[in-house]
Amino acid sequence: MLALYNTLTRKKEEFKSLKKNEVSLYTCGPTVYNFAHIGNLRTYIFEDLLKRVLLYNKNKIKHVMNITDVGHLTSDADTGEDKIEAASKKEHKTAWQIAEFYTKAFKDDMKKLNLLPPSVWCKATDHIKEQIKWVQDLEKAGYTYKTADGIYFNTSKFKDYGKLALLEKQQLQAGKRVAMGDKKSPTDFALWKFSSPEEKRQMEWNSPWGKGFPGWHIECSVMATKYLGKQFDIHCGGVDHIPIHHTNEIAQTEALTKKKWVNYWLHGEFLILEEEKMSKSKGNILTLSVVEEHGFSPLDYRYFCLNTHYRKQLKFSWEALEAAQNARLRMKEKLNEINTKGTKPNPSLVKKYKEQFLSSINDDLNMPEALAVLWGVLKEDNLSSKDILSLVKDVDTIFALDLLKKEKLSIPKEIQDLANLRLKYRKEKNFQKADEVRKHIESKGYIVEDQESGFRLKKQ
Repeated sequence: MLALYNTLTRKKEEFKSLKKNEVSLYTCGPTVYNFAHIGNLRTYIFEDLLKRVLLYNKNKIKHVMNITDVGHLTSDADTGEDKIEAASKKEHKTAWQIAEFYTKAFKDDMKKLNLLPPSVWCKATDHIKEQIKWVQDLEKAGYTYKTADGIYFNTSKFKDYGKLALLEKQQLQAGKRVAMGDKKSPTDFALWKFSSPEEKRQMEWNSPWGKGFPGWHIECSVMATKYLGKQFDIHCGGVDHIPIHHTNEIAQTEALTKKKWVNYWLHGEFLILEEEKMSKSKGNILTLSVVEEHGFSPLDYRYFCLNTHYRKQLKFSWEALEAAQNARLRMKEKLNEINTKGTKPNPSLVKKYKEQFLSSINDDLNMPEALAVLWGVLKEDNLSSKDILSLVKDVDTIFALDLLKKEKLSIPKEIQDLANLRLKYRKEKNFQKADEVRKHIESKGYIVEDQESGFRLKKQ
């Protein structure tokens, strides 16, 4: 039985899809105005694990992911500048060039992290007509009103508003962050924004209400429903989407459909950097490219994320990432050096490990426990090499760490520089200094071996 924690009910539930062995999945994609940071990517890794577990359980999946290339403003209060337009000014490129560049960068990061691509990519700017039609339907149904800057959804008209975020119990704390302007309620949100007469936008369209652009939330309702139907199985995102974005998606969708929209809502927790979440607006971000520049593989970061459950906050440090790198490389080295530990195949023990693994991943994606099962396999004395390799191949369909793939070790520039400095001291016959540098290299987790041509570095 696959059990998943449903944010809507605040409990783990047995997963049952609307159609047997067919899963409809929507995951909120990136706003493509900048590179995704590793906090963003942690959410996409969690969603990839979910998808792989669903496949492991013999399901077919229709996975839809959006690309937000218009309408996401710098404030959750439906105010501020469009993030794409702001990046356009900063980088002296068109808004369309910005969106295209960072969409490609995001897809490159996905490949590096072994993230399975969605069945459907959908861009907000490709669905403007559908979004206008949706707003018109909400208007006809009596859920909207007009202000000086746009068409807004009247949350007081939707009885269950805030049920995902439990806003009623929180006395609408989430809404208090939202400036009122001439809105009727702090939780009301923009469906369509009017272009400001003082500013020429690159991304704007004619509508029944005047020239403008869609609000951020409407795109997900429109595209998810278009490609997955009026009801589907799973909707995912980061925990920051719960109080506003996903809450508003539910309201504007169920206001029209008059029925439950999504059965399971899953959310990944924050990656924490220096006691606060990683945020582009705060400027405290690290990208996957920076991780690589420090000598780490993107799969080291994937392994790092596997060590903590997706619903727990994860604190990032270079030391913790290095520990993850060491563990992943030790795992690969064990597999490279594997010897026959049992003279005969042991099908009963193989079955036992497979059952333990399945139990772990099906317990709300318990990857730390699943990793422990894999380490148990690698240390098992009663399994043959063939058994071990078969089990590793099986579990790596979930972990996606390329465990059976030959990999050249990437050495950080700092370590390479130290090794070159040691070689310089050795050539100068300053062996005391050379030995001090060697010890420093070892304290960083590397071994330097002297060779006729110079030296060789490897992980301890």
